[in-house]
Amino acid sequence: MQPILYSFRRCPYAMRARLALAISEQSVRLREIVLKHKPADLLAISPNKTIPVLQLTQQVTPDTVLDESLEIMVWALSENDPAQWLSPSIEEMLDLIDINDYEFKPWLDRYKYADRHPEHSVDYYRQQAEEFIFLLESRLNENPYLFSDRISLADMAIFPFIRQFASVDKSWFEQAGYQQVKRWLETLMNSNLFAQCMKKYPTWLESGEEIIFP
Repeated sequence: MQPILYSFRRCPYAMRARLALAISEQSVRLREIVLKHKPADLLAISPNKTIPVLQLTQQVTPDTVLDESLEIMVWALSENDPAQWLSPSIEEMLDLIDINDYEFKPWLDRYKYADRHPEHSVDYYRQQAEEFIFLLESRLNENPYLFSDRISLADMAIFPFIRQFASVDKSWFEQAGYQQVKRWLETLMNSNLFAQCMKKYPTWLESGEEIIFP
């Protein structure tokens, strides 16, 4: 029986987990949830109570529940990596992903919800987040993707968050000077893989329906 994936379509962490599961052809039973109404089944198995969560077997133990999106990505790609997302250097990719997750993401949240953080202006929060955008722009000036001429784990782990950044103020982003980031983002957003991972499904609590994904 396939593992169970608890997911939320618009969550960037869940997006990147689904992307890795899809490219690695790891079939799961997807349970689409609403963040305000997390099911008891999810809360019972996830110490973090967050999305995504992958339950590998019916027997629930610490090593059969993956509740970190990056952990799910690496697990899926370790099982099957036909597009070689784990190359050339997973250590270097994880370092860049860490900057995204622990430095850029907090500034992104403040930029998105500046009214909740009145100690600084929205422009200030955007400028702090831009340091990471500039870093990506520099890398993308060297290669079409973050580490080479093809997609890697780093690209797919990071781009859902850059997609969020771009959508906070679309008119500002469109006129901003990050031409390589905009090209890269548009390429990944227009991919068949991303379209596959962004299909809308009925919520599991309302429908009781598990979707076989991908």
